[in-house]
Amino acid sequence: MDVLHPRLLVSAFAECFAFYDAVLPEVLGASLAKGGPDGPYAHWDVGSEGVLSMLDRGFMTEVAGTGALPADAAAQDRVMLVSRVADVDRAYAVCLAHGGRSVTEPADRPGWGLRAAHVRDPEGNLVEFQSY
Repeated sequence: MDVLHPRLLVSAFAECFAFYDAVLPEVLGASLAKGGPDGPYAHWDVGSEGVLSMLDRGFMTEVAGTGALPADAAAQDRVMLVSRVADVDRAYAVCLAHGGRSVTEPADRPGWGLRAAHVRDPEGNLVEFQSY
């Protein structure tokens, strides 16, 4: 089960894919579990545990509401913490109760094959909770 793993939000997807697809197997013993160089998504696992996922940054700007910001990496989110949880609604509520700010309310996302919610921590870091 993927408890917590980073998701890189990148603009140069093909270049980043080539880098991580070469480095992660050699350094961590990770293998590509899903995706490819054309994107917009890929992830690598060690055994059954997710170690890194990568998503085209443009895909996330719509979800995170940052589409009006400049497209450069300094203005956009660069990383998102992703956690698979049993109850997305509960995780979302707990975050809001402890100072998190809502980005997207819990919702089924059929195109993604899961249920997800997004919050920002008090520092503004993007966090996704998902169940599938």
